[in-house]
Amino acid sequence: MKKQSERNVKAIIVGGGSSIRMGFDKLFAEFGNQTVIEHSINAFTKCSFVSDIIIVINNNNKKRLEDIIVNIKTDKAINIVEGGTTRRNSVAKGLELINRECSYVAIHDGARPYINPEQIRKVLEAAKEYGAAASGRPITDTIKKCDRDSKVIGSIPREFLWAMETPQIFKYQTIKEAYDLVIKNDIQVTDEVSAVIHYGKTVKIVQDEWKNPKITFPEDLNSKPPSL
Repeated sequence: MKKQSERNVKAIIVGGGSSIRMGFDKLFAEFGNQTVIEHSINAFTKCSFVSDIIIVINNNNKKRLEDIIVNIKTDKAINIVEGGTTRRNSVAKGLELINRECSYVAIHDGARPYINPEQIRKVLEAAKEYGAAASGRPITDTIKKCDRDSKVIGSIPREFLWAMETPQIFKYQTIKEAYDLVIKNDIQVTDEVSAVIHYGKTVKIVQDEWKNPKITFPEDLNSKPPSL
């Protein structure tokens, strides 16, 4: 077992959304022999460098999540916190449970079940080198810019475009101060990279060899679940 001093990463798994587009909570949808969120949790339980896992969830789903966690075999502490009204506020609530003794914070979308321990490790190594890193994939589709009527008004070169995924991993002080800044100035962000960029820091992107899309629509559940 790793010494506690070497287990210096705390993970925040974000699952506070309402899943309106699916008509039910996608986090608890069956995906293979597990629920979607179980795949995400299990990926982090298998990371020796992770000490604690914080799951931010809609309070209506707290009991369902507790019933799942009790059956997960791990020596890591798993805590549940009620989510906020926005992603920014949900992540902020997770950060409230982390103190300065933590070296790095890994933030992951609970609805991205294709994550694996090796990709988490790669992002962490980049975060150690650059202070901030995130999983992503280069855009391969042709991208068009449209007006409000969905009429094409131009093309966007894709050479330097990346689709952001998670986890996104940061030095604790970096993500804490970045979130303090965006909350103080009431800046809404859709991921943590955006908050850190507002804070004036550079973020290194680590390419994921496998797509790790967010489960959004029912047909997304038709894919083969990850083997963790």
